[in-house]
Formats: sequence, C-alpha cells, structure tokens
Amino acid sequence: MLIFSAQAATSGRACRNTLRQIACQTNMRKKNTVAWTPGTTARPVPGAGRRVTSYDVALLAGVSQSAVSRCFKPGASISPATQAKVMQAALSLDYIPNAAARSLITRRSNLVAVIISNLANLYYPQVLSDLSQQIARQGKRLLLFTLEREADIGRVLSDVWQYQVDGAIVAAGLSDEQMAEFGRREVPLVLFNRSPREHAVHAVLCDQAEAARLLVSRLADAGHRQFAVIDGPGDSAVAQERKAGVLDRLFMLGLPAPIVVSGNYDYASGGRGLRKVIDRLGRVPDAVICGNDIMAIGCLDTARHQMGIQVPLQMSVAGFDALEASGWLSYDITTLRQPVQKMATDAVAMLGELMERRGGSAERRRYCSYLVEGSTARLTSEPQRFGMMAAA
Repeated sequence: MLIFSAQAATSGRACRNTLRQIACQTNMRKKNTVAWTPGTTARPVPGAGRRVTSYDVALLAGVSQSAVSRCFKPGASISPATQAKVMQAALSLDYIPNAAARSLITRRSNLVAVIISNLANLYYPQVLSDLSQQIARQGKRLLLFTLEREADIGRVLSDVWQYQVDGAIVAAGLSDEQMAEFGRREVPLVLFNRSPREHAVHAVLCDQAEAARLLVSRLADAGHRQFAVIDGPGDSAVAQERKAGVLDRLFMLGLPAPIVVSGNYDYASGGRGLRKVIDRLGRVPDAVICGNDIMAIGCLDTARHQMGIQVPLQMSVAGFDALEASGWLSYDITTLRQPVQKMATDAVAMLGELMERRGGSAERRRYCSYLVEGSTARLTSEPQRFGMMAAA
C-alpha cells in the first residue's frame, strides 16, 4: 500500500521549488565552458556535501550541458565519441541523472500509473511484470496503486493526481465522472480488462461474457444440465460479466437456472461456496463454474477431500484465468486462459500513442480466451481456441 501525508506533500513542494531554482541557475551558465580535459592534472570536484550535477559532468567531459542531457535520454541523437567522453566523466564522478529535475524541464514525470484491485485474479503478477517491461521500453516507470476493493478507486485517484503521471492503465471499474476527470486533467487513460460501456475511452479487454457462454456450451453439449456458479465480488466488473454470460447461455439453451452463491476470489470461497450450493440444491450439481481458478481449486479440494465427490465423474469443476497452480498435476483445472501478455503489450502501445499525439477516437481491442481442457470437467471434443474478436 502507498501511504501519503500532509508533511510529505509539503516537503514535495519545497523540493520542487528548490529544483526550479537549480534549473534557473544552471540555465544561466555557459553551455560550452571547458574547465578540464582528460589527461590534465586539474579536474572539477563538486563541493563537499553537494550532489554531482550534469554541469559537473559537462565540465569534466569538455562538452555542453545539453550534450550530457542527450546522452542520458533514450533515443536522443549524440555522436559515439561524445557519448564515450560523457559516460567516462559520469563514471568518474559517480553521476546519476536527476529524474525530478529533468521532469521540471520536460514537463513530464515519466511515470505511468497502474491501478489494480488486491482482490483481482492472481494472474495479475504476470500482467504487472509484462506491463512494467513494456513501460520501461518507452523510457518510463510504472507507479502502482492497489485497491482493497474496486469501489475504493475514488480515494486512490486523488493520490494519482499528485504524482502528475503522464498516463494511466486502470484495471478497475471507473464511473463516467471518474473517466471524464482523466480527460479534464489531460491524463491519457487505457482501461485494462474493463468495459468502458458507452464512454469514449481506450480499452484492451477480453469478452468475459462470451468466454463464459462458450464454456457453458461445451459443458452442456457433454450432458451437464444442473449448473452452479460460485461468483466473484459484487463490485468486480469481470466477475459480473462472467456470471452474466453463464446465465445468458443457460437461458438460451432452455436449461434450469443455476444455483448462484457469492465468493470473494479466494480459496476459502470455493469450498464454502460448494457447500452452500449443495445445501440449497439438495444434491451435487452436474457442473460448478467458479469465477476464478483459486476458487475452483478450493471447490475441488473440498469436493475430493472433505465431501468424497468424484470429479469429474460426479461433478465437473471449471474456472477462469489459467493460473500456474491450476495446471499442477494435483489440480489440472479446466479453465479459460486470457492472452494477458498480448493485452499488456497492446495496452502500453495504445497508451504510448495517446501520450504522444493526444486525442483521437477511442479504440477498443477485444480478445477471447483459450480453453484449457484440464481433467476436472467432462467436455465435448471441440476446438480449444475461441479466437480473437474484431477491434471495436
């Protein structure tokens, strides 16, 4: 969790004022002053207790201060000879570029906010790794904000604005007012795995409802009739879309309405949910669809080790997200895998374009999941891939 205080905010303002003074003083210096060249005995040494600046490096290397700046800016034009001199001087002085000072000059923080929920599916560590790598390739850094619940996002946004981020990737539900605030503050926004409904916002997402409908079709074709759903958190848009897809397809097939119990995306919810389903139904259901894999694992363990239910002979169990643990031999869960690496790459690329050109019509890139046919469900022999949907 990130912790902020009024004292920290005051110190931040003082720091920014100091940096502005330093920047003004630096601009007053001559660009091409050369006080020392390699091979001579005299060399500039910063005063005691003072941090080494780009001006010190420029003096030592015998180049302009702007040349030093270009040397440490990804993609900037600089000759190999100049770069070699600058890097040698920087190494000699143990110089580290000051990102805060550079942001005052460029008016960019080089920070990208990523907002996710702590209750999000456990595949998000992989998503964060992919996002971080892609963001770093653009010369920026990921600033992570976590939510206890998606409904908490309003309190987190006030912290996001303080950091003057260049853009944001949000894997949580936003109200129309909150999405409009990104536009008002001119902060480019890309939604990750969340549908912007009617609001004109860029988004990269899987069609959760369609994936759920196709999973139900495969199970129904294999003879399953009585379904149960262990649902995710009520404020999770992904969980609600998955449940809606299950209900919609069962209705279209004319099958009985499923028993639906609430869960919290955790292991205990899976076992507890299965017991509630059986209590309400009065028997073991034909199939249990869990809102994510961790609940499916909890359901499976409870069925096998505490209730003596044979899976998949008596009851099929399926989940979503294809967690690493779901593929372990002791589980081998039937689940749906989202192309998260591709989604992360596309989200960062989309945000990069927005940060460069601003504006433009909203783009939504939609994908569907791959079915991972584990050993916990009886399925018909259909193609395993549902495919990629057209961008909207």
